[in-house]
Amino acid sequence: MIIPTSVLEELLHALPLLRTQIYFKSSLTALSHAMEDQVLAGTDRALVIACFQRERFYRQEAHRYRRIGNKTDQVYVLAAPETEFQNSSQIQEAIAFEPDDGLAKEWHLVVLAPNYSTCLVCREKEVAPVNPSDLPSMDQSRRFEGIWTFDRQVSSTVARLLLERVRVYRPDLEAKIQQAIATYQLNETDKALEAAARFQDVDPGPFVQRLVTYLQAGQHKLVKTYRSIAAQERRERLVNSITTAIRQSLNPADIFQVAVRELGGALDVCRCLIYRCKATDQEAAIAYEFLGRSVKSLTGEVWPLQENPLFQEVVASGERVAVENISTDPRITGSKRLMSLVQEWEIGSWLMVPVFYQNQLVGMVELHHCGCEEREWDAEELAMVEAIATQVGVATLQAEAYANLEDLNEQLAALDRTRSNLIAITGHELRTPLSTIQVCLESLASDPDMPPELRQVMLSTALDDAERMRTLVQDFLTLSRLESGRVEWNTEALPLHECLSLAISSVHTRANTEAGGLPTLTLEVPEDLPLVRADGEWLVEVLSKLIDNACKFTPSGGTVTIVAQPRGDRELEVKVADTGRGISSDRLETVFDRFYQEEGALRRSTGGTGLGLAICRQIVTGWGGQIWAKSGGKDCGSQFYFTIPIAADSTSEVTPNPRSKSKSSKGDRSSGSSRNRRTPIR
Repeated sequence: MIIPTSVLEELLHALPLLRTQIYFKSSLTALSHAMEDQVLAGTDRALVIACFQRERFYRQEAHRYRRIGNKTDQVYVLAAPETEFQNSSQIQEAIAFEPDDGLAKEWHLVVLAPNYSTCLVCREKEVAPVNPSDLPSMDQSRRFEGIWTFDRQVSSTVARLLLERVRVYRPDLEAKIQQAIATYQLNETDKALEAAARFQDVDPGPFVQRLVTYLQAGQHKLVKTYRSIAAQERRERLVNSITTAIRQSLNPADIFQVAVRELGGALDVCRCLIYRCKATDQEAAIAYEFLGRSVKSLTGEVWPLQENPLFQEVVASGERVAVENISTDPRITGSKRLMSLVQEWEIGSWLMVPVFYQNQLVGMVELHHCGCEEREWDAEELAMVEAIATQVGVATLQAEAYANLEDLNEQLAALDRTRSNLIAITGHELRTPLSTIQVCLESLASDPDMPPELRQVMLSTALDDAERMRTLVQDFLTLSRLESGRVEWNTEALPLHECLSLAISSVHTRANTEAGGLPTLTLEVPEDLPLVRADGEWLVEVLSKLIDNACKFTPSGGTVTIVAQPRGDRELEVKVADTGRGISSDRLETVFDRFYQEEGALRRSTGGTGLGLAICRQIVTGWGGQIWAKSGGKDCGSQFYFTIPIAADSTSEVTPNPRSKSKSSKGDRSSGSSRNRRTPIR
């Protein structure tokens, strides 16, 4: 259904004395956020109607409207669907209209409360460019023509016009619409006009304060962005110069010489060194050096490594070591050999950054600041040195390409997969919670007089999104290791009962820290199962994630059943079945894709990163097994199957994995009853 008419035109026709103004999108965003924050900070049950043009614009604000929906039951959101947006009644009423509808070019937000009112009704103003080069390059340059006001009569008129649209699109909401009209006096009776007249002198102070807070937070973010861009430009310019040298030559000597010269000059240090070494080397010869001042050269000298506590710390931790004041650092003052080197070469501050190739130490970047004054290594400098160390590592990789081209291609493919995964996470999962955390913290920092209830809302939002990011990063690192083939499989003959006990204990432990109860867990595992050959740690990981996934989508009154049985004489088949919401037949394969969510991003009611099943598939295929899913459809439950190889000599005694034993001692001992057939576990 398409309604081509404009709400703005209807408003101007109803109230001909109104005059429109021109707004940039950034102004409308600030006004909208201030209006929304006034609802979130208040205690009144307000009527909120928002039109977002397209689904993607609503998706950016979905978290705010979920919070608004918890404050009032009269929230209506209109948008043109692009992926999953559709008519629905959840926390708020979602109303979908066609992309060619008149609302697709308009921006509306109406807030009506017992003690205040405000509305924003605009239509996008199309400006014909003189030539193609004049096309706006930024979304913020879009212009809108419309009206923003506190006037109660105007707000009521706009609310009435939009509710008429909602009535057409969603006739099933007739009763709720009538309730809104009656509650907020939206009819055109004399009583409604008298109510509107009482609000002509509404104090705009609270709204203005929130608007100023939002603008200040935006300005602060803009300043930080400019600083970050300047630092990024400086870092990229230096990295690009090293990258150019790498592309022009496959000779490591040329690359190291360019790197040491550019890095030392950019950071204005007294001495910059790059040398090749391994973790077990006793000493290293200095061949590449940059001298920024009149200090003695180390070129040709033999540099001790095993007698250097700083080098040993780098090897042990795999991370950089920075010393700002040599004379007060106990690692140096406690070593006579190192103190003699420091005094001989006049080192006052010291930075060591390792160069890795395939997780092996192949070199070191050292920066020396000489003299009595100490040097503080700030975050920008450390990031720059680490970036150069990464490029030096790439140069080492290219040198090895002479000997083994196939290994080089595999390494580049692994790096490309890591880059692609990182881009996917940044764009899909990390940006939204990070932006939320930043806005919340900056708002808390910039507004010391913020109401306690709004402060609590912002703190809770920031903490929830921080936990979401932590879980996502952990799962991403695990999946990245599996996909790049950097996992060493420590396979051994194991009893499945022991791994099941550890997995169930892990699920119980997580359930104790989260709200809601677990469904009933039931085991149907024979006592005489043969031993399996797998990596015990990764097998427990698969079982934990499948059981946890089943519990997450099964209500507390449901049942999760774990079944294990031989599949021929070479494999064991494990099934994790639940009585939860089920999976549609066309998604039984896609559930194993990374970042897949059974619910859409706008309607997600359960937590998770969308990486758990993808990790399970990588682990199972890593030991040569298979994993698949079955389901009868919606609300019919689901079953996840995977296979494990049976140990060749499954009758021999197997000593439990020491790591598994230590984990088991910390787990829920009641899970030991899993050796009995069909045993319920509470």
